[in-house]
Amino acid sequence: MSLTIDRLLRFAAVTLVLSLLIQSVPGQTPAVLIRNATVVDGTGKAGFRGDVRIGKGKITAVGNLKPSRGEEVIDANGLVLSPGFIDIHNHSESGLLSEGTAANQVSQGITTLFVGPDGGSPWPIADYFAKVQGKIALNVGGFIGHGTLRSQVMKENLARPATEAEIAAMAELLERGMLDGAFGLSSGLEYDAGFSSTTEELIALAKVAARHGGSYMTHMRDEEEGVLNSIREAIRIGREAKIPVQISHIKMGNSSVWGKSGEAMAIIEEARRDGLDITADAYPYTAWASTITVLVPSRKHDDPAEVQKGINAIGGADKVLITSCRGYPQYEGKTLAEAAAIANTSPVEAYIDIVKKGGAGVVGFGMTEADVKSFYQTPWVMVSSDGGIGGRHPRGTGTFPRVLGRFVRENKWISLEEAVRKMTSLPARRLGLKDRGTIRKGMKADLVLFDPSTIIDRATFAEPQIISDGVNAVFVNGVVVWENGKVTGKLPGEVLKRK
Repeated sequence: MSLTIDRLLRFAAVTLVLSLLIQSVPGQTPAVLIRNATVVDGTGKAGFRGDVRIGKGKITAVGNLKPSRGEEVIDANGLVLSPGFIDIHNHSESGLLSEGTAANQVSQGITTLFVGPDGGSPWPIADYFAKVQGKIALNVGGFIGHGTLRSQVMKENLARPATEAEIAAMAELLERGMLDGAFGLSSGLEYDAGFSSTTEELIALAKVAARHGGSYMTHMRDEEEGVLNSIREAIRIGREAKIPVQISHIKMGNSSVWGKSGEAMAIIEEARRDGLDITADAYPYTAWASTITVLVPSRKHDDPAEVQKGINAIGGADKVLITSCRGYPQYEGKTLAEAAAIANTSPVEAYIDIVKKGGAGVVGFGMTEADVKSFYQTPWVMVSSDGGIGGRHPRGTGTFPRVLGRFVRENKWISLEEAVRKMTSLPARRLGLKDRGTIRKGMKADLVLFDPSTIIDRATFAEPQIISDGVNAVFVNGVVVWENGKVTGKLPGEVLKRK
């Protein structure tokens, strides 16, 4: 992408100052003044031209500021300065253990992420926190997975409702996790570990999280044909457990429910008017990623009629991209239709065979842009990636720049200020993070400096790890972790615990 001479000079100046910061004395965070930025503070208010001073990991002043003797100055003319992006739904649990610098996360402006969604979490979470403490570039918090609790208590015997004694045992584990700082309970009711649980089981466990000020985050039981009833179930859990509800990656997942985003939001709006604290998040793609078995919600994976019904609902076997397949690695990168052709069989038979041989990870091109737009234009829907380090869906690397580049600049679906609010103060408020999510004095210096005219995602389904353009610098707790298109190697991230 060509740059003007002025933009090149500005980029060089920012890079020089940031390089000086990176080379500063270990353990010391020098005072920094970011001048002439368009400050988009995360509240949704109009951006303003101003200066922000940071020191000792916090924002120390905001306004029209003059440089102090000895502090570093960054001229951010033409750039936007926003709070660091908070990803409420992230799958970097194992990735952070092997790659603490988290390049594909910080490169898109993420400064805080939450692991343990979809009912699966590290356990014990205290042990996980201990492993990453001091070894990560960004901040991390966690939820306790309902499926993880079931597996701990019920072992492999998951295809049934839990007994009262088993629910009590899960509650004890959840209590332990909440005391160790978890932010709440997550469920993945479309997956095998949670599929057979009853609503009453979930209510009982959600009450435990509620006692500790946590929230209930749910990958609902069905995001396709049964999505509206699944929303009603989530509302019932929230109401009876008296707990805030977060609907994960809200979507209309196949052709049977295309265009029903309005109905879904009306159900939630009614619950909100009745006083229920319910919000949602969404990723900015029309393709989801999951296991191949979610195509057949009846769980009759060897019934050709049911399998054909599931394939038809998503729009055909060419709409299912196989990303991982232990039994047939030659199918990886192929659609289900192409896999069937390789095997000289039908897509239905190919599906049945794949499931029998251990299943597969897939990307399903099952949503419409119109529904995604409706969700993004809803004030209580925040941005999340549902991705992570090393993921095979481009959302893991491109989510936040995609929203800013495509939904804001190109499509003009929402304003820049509203998009930033959905990435910062909205998830911060949902999670109870009082010192992050906005730019004001006293807040943690988690900041993103980006070019609103060039920011864009570049990751694709063929190459999901390609880094985005337009993010100039990322600060975590006042320390530069990303600049000049690469990580700095600094690891200032903190483990965040519910207070």
